[in-house]
Amino acid sequence: MRVVLKGIHRVKRKLANGETKVHFYAWRGGPAIEAKPGSPEFVREYNDAHASLRQPRAGTFMTIIAQYKTAPEFTGLATSTRRAYLAYIKLIEEEFGDLPVAALADRRVRGEFKTWRDSFADTPRKADYAWTTLARVMSFAKDRGIIATNPCERGGRLYVADRKDKIWTEQDIAAVLAVASSEIQLALILALWSGQRQGDLLRLPWSAYESPYIRLRQSKGGRRVAMPAGAPLRILLDGTNRRGPLILTNTLGRPWTSDGFRTSWGKACERAGIEGLTFHDLRGTAVVRLAIAGASVPQIAAVTGHSLKDVEAILDAHYLGRDIQLAEAAVLKLEARTKL
Repeated sequence: MRVVLKGIHRVKRKLANGETKVHFYAWRGGPAIEAKPGSPEFVREYNDAHASLRQPRAGTFMTIIAQYKTAPEFTGLATSTRRAYLAYIKLIEEEFGDLPVAALADRRVRGEFKTWRDSFADTPRKADYAWTTLARVMSFAKDRGIIATNPCERGGRLYVADRKDKIWTEQDIAAVLAVASSEIQLALILALWSGQRQGDLLRLPWSAYESPYIRLRQSKGGRRVAMPAGAPLRILLDGTNRRGPLILTNTLGRPWTSDGFRTSWGKACERAGIEGLTFHDLRGTAVVRLAIAGASVPQIAAVTGHSLKDVEAILDAHYLGRDIQLAEAAVLKLEARTKL
């Protein structure tokens, strides 16, 4: 039986006598494997090298990371969140895995961490995610009494999102509905009328809908939301064939994976000629639409599950600014109440 060993690094070197010898390493930059390729000893050396890589040295930052990955603070996260964290944890391990725990008490270590974060400055969002992950691991270590202070607190952000103009217009919505499959159409209308996040909508069961209400618990923050489904959404839901326990399914009637939905959504937007808008922007668009319709901040928050502060922030800075439709609605209300 042939065993395939991943990551083997081969280096050819010419000897003094003119012969060429191939040296094998467990991975690029890893320890050399002295045994004969293909032999049981070769496989054993390879496995031993990788086993030692997985075993954190006592007293190093890697031991903190290993504890964090088995703690409820990590295991209790959503699957997609854990997957995202692991990608950045790997970067942290590669850079700081051998850092002595004692060095975390040195005030200069914050500068080292900041320099590492800034090495991703060309991709500010990646830099911020990397820093956030590092800060969360440090927070875990502080809470467990492993370190006295968190050197990554209040690190600031490099990425500044300006979503002021990222609102789905009626024309944008109509363009996608004209070319999208019925499955994508349902997702769009559900997001537009509920203002919920993609992950929560992909997991939304039919049992959450009892006409005319939709009840759910948001995965982020655990906020419970109960909202009436608007007539267009209610009509669509009532006319949808229930092909499983979840409301949103793919063309095969199976639950969407996050990657599968993202791909199908992207293709629909591409066919519709939509650029610069995301599915998440429908959440902010829902807030704006409710505001334009005359809903108050508390009323909007009751529908979308935002905090009052977040709704105000969306309407004030990130999305609306000085939206002409809101101004028109306000003037119409004033005209209805006074003649002067």
